[in-house]
Amino acid sequence: MKEQSITHHTFTMERYYPAPPAKVFAAFSDPAKKQRWFGEARTHDLELFDLDFREGGKESARYRFKESSPFPGVLLSNDGVYQNIVPDSRIMMSSVMTLGGRCISTSLATFEFLEAADGGTDLLFTHHGAFLEGSGGPEMREMGWKTLFERLTEEIERP
Repeated sequence: MKEQSITHHTFTMERYYPAPPAKVFAAFSDPAKKQRWFGEARTHDLELFDLDFREGGKESARYRFKESSPFPGVLLSNDGVYQNIVPDSRIMMSSVMTLGGRCISTSLATFEFLEAADGGTDLLFTHHGAFLEGSGGPEMREMGWKTLFERLTEEIERP
């Protein structure tokens, strides 16, 4: 039997947003807002985005890569469960990502919303992941979250 390789990796990111924690938190808890910054992108078509934002609630997203992508026509899915939520303060969730129906990673992610001295928000993000073959590894995930947090900036700046 061929042995699978698993890469374990943890990383953190810190971002500052010039908005109060309640506004930044709302970009995670409001389904329409989260879909805009987390689900939609030029590289894929969003086929499903479902958000049940409560402890024990689930988040599901299905993306179909566009023909110009490295995985033309392939389905990427991300299914998560909210493990802990403290309004305007903390979110903990676990998730499984599949590519073409095959599991490529599992993750535990925490988001901490800390009020900055100027009334803005310091977001502390910690990601623990187990990456399987075909996942792109930790570097790909870190790059993805950097892009997502840039998109979060755009969402928070919306009127």
